[in-house]
Amino acid sequence: MAEKEDDIHVVEAVGRSRIIIKDGKVAGVSVSQLRQCPLAKKFALPVDDITPDAVQANIEHRMASWGMCQPHRKISGSVDFVGFGASELISSGILAGSLDAAVLACDGAGTVIVTTPEMVQGIGGRMSGLVSTSPFTEEMDRIEQGGGIVLDRAHAAIDPVRGVSLAYEKGFSHVVVTVASAKAAAAIHAQYPDVFIFGVHMSGITQADAELLVAVADIVTACASKWIWQIAGARALVQAGTAVPVFALTKRGKQLILDKIARSDRPILVSGSKLPIYGPEIPDPLL
Repeated sequence: MAEKEDDIHVVEAVGRSRIIIKDGKVAGVSVSQLRQCPLAKKFALPVDDITPDAVQANIEHRMASWGMCQPHRKISGSVDFVGFGASELISSGILAGSLDAAVLACDGAGTVIVTTPEMVQGIGGRMSGLVSTSPFTEEMDRIEQGGGIVLDRAHAAIDPVRGVSLAYEKGFSHVVVTVASAKAAAAIHAQYPDVFIFGVHMSGITQADAELLVAVADIVTACASKWIWQIAGARALVQAGTAVPVFALTKRGKQLILDKIARSDRPILVSGSKLPIYGPEIPDPLL
């Protein structure tokens, strides 16, 4: 485990509310920019009224139930938390064989390379936007014992550009990366044009960054971003969901969503339409 003075993690959740977790406890929660979010209402501990106290209670529930930002954090899972979330779609792609490695951010480990659907879902299924983290030796050991690769064991750095580079160095050829930064996405695409780019945690992104991201990404999550809704939505080949949707911007992004649908037993409505489609309940306000 990291030394106590280094045990600090910063997470963004529920409309870019910034949460600081120190020494295994929530040390600070900023006020969210959202009044309501349909996804937050479906959390294991729902957040109906988005207040700092409600956000803190949700984060503490995550810490208690699966060890978020703690050395004993669960790193494997198989339950879909949402129909078309990033980890759910990536897990499906690995199962289908269209993807062979996922570059993700993980609390307690930083950027990691994961090759199994169970670890993709365990790491990403309940995780929010990770800004920074501290290393936990025990957790990183378990990730590597399960076939994963940790980019930076000493500092748990979050660096998707270096993570993608390492994935290709290790011999993977169908790599997907989750990115929360348009500039990182553009840098990755410039160096590795074949990498599958999945944009996540988009709330509050600027119009310029949304344009930059949409130009290089395969799939983006809408989150509470008015610019992603507008720009990605208008250019999308597929929109999956109407409350907090994902937009497929390329044919392989579209195929990943279709493969997920094919593997599911859930009933699905397929209908041609001009996009985006706004559901009756979406994040409010769009940022």
